[in-house]
Amino acid sequence: MAVQQRKSGNKKKSVDVKEESSNVANSGKRELSQSQKIQGDASGFKMPWTKIASRFLLSMLMIFAVYWTSKKDTMHVFASQKQRLQLTSAEVPCSPDYLKDVSKFKDCAPKHCGRLVTDIVITPEEAAHLLRVAKKGLAFGGSYGGASILDLHSGALSYENSFINIYQKLKALGKNIFTADDFKVYRNVRNKIQQIIAYNFGINANKLYLTHPTFFSEMTPRAAKTKHDEYWHVHVDKETYPSFHYTSLLYLTDYEVDFTGGRFIFVDEVKNMTVEPRVGRVSAFTSGAENPHFVEPVSSGTRYALTVSFSCDPDFGIADPNIEKLK
Repeated sequence: MAVQQRKSGNKKKSVDVKEESSNVANSGKRELSQSQKIQGDASGFKMPWTKIASRFLLSMLMIFAVYWTSKKDTMHVFASQKQRLQLTSAEVPCSPDYLKDVSKFKDCAPKHCGRLVTDIVITPEEAAHLLRVAKKGLAFGGSYGGASILDLHSGALSYENSFINIYQKLKALGKNIFTADDFKVYRNVRNKIQQIIAYNFGINANKLYLTHPTFFSEMTPRAAKTKHDEYWHVHVDKETYPSFHYTSLLYLTDYEVDFTGGRFIFVDEVKNMTVEPRVGRVSAFTSGAENPHFVEPVSSGTRYALTVSFSCDPDFGIADPNIEKLK
């Protein structure tokens, strides 16, 4: 993405001043007299407080205007919550390390690196079903801080300042909250996301392997208590999780309806690109250094999403969760 920057400059005008030597003496006398008069007047000068206040207010407004303009100029809304998008995408140059790694796997290297957003792959019913699944599981745990996760594959569930295994807890309580239909919807959604990633990046869907971690997330305005709660730091997925080659998110709640803050932001050199969560929206991208990103702190409400990650390396593949986990 090329951005042309315009440079502006100030043109200086030259002014020629001619002084006549015959008037130097008279001019000097006049200037001395005027200087004495000004000094006398200045000793009694007082600027009204109304003028001071108005000038201060004007200065603050100008500072705010400059800040707001610069902030707007560095943000580009890639996907608005108010829009229902068929498929929108943006290409970015692959980072050398990512390209070197992914090229080792036949039919899995992307034709181009980049990011995509679509609102037509996952149905509202599927998104609503998965939101119920997330809430059912998270009800048995919850972080002291503002971020909690539920991983149906490993059973990891945020609990206070650590993690527990939800399947072990359910067995201890003699409860069975998940159904075969829950896992069926989860599997179907995962497959749909896998297909749209393969389509957009021109790869073989059968060469993509679901990988760890894949999890539900719940974000609230509560202050962070541990490093696991600090989701707002800029990061690169493949540096955090070496198995990742493609990352995707399915949003289960609406930005500025169910919560504020919490936008997903791609960090670019010229303008950051923001994705505003929308129920059923899928966002996906290549996981290398070409896509550094972060999530804004949630300022009100609760934000739910499902992170679904894929690897090109079959050694890092994981199976879909199923009802056997509860036995």
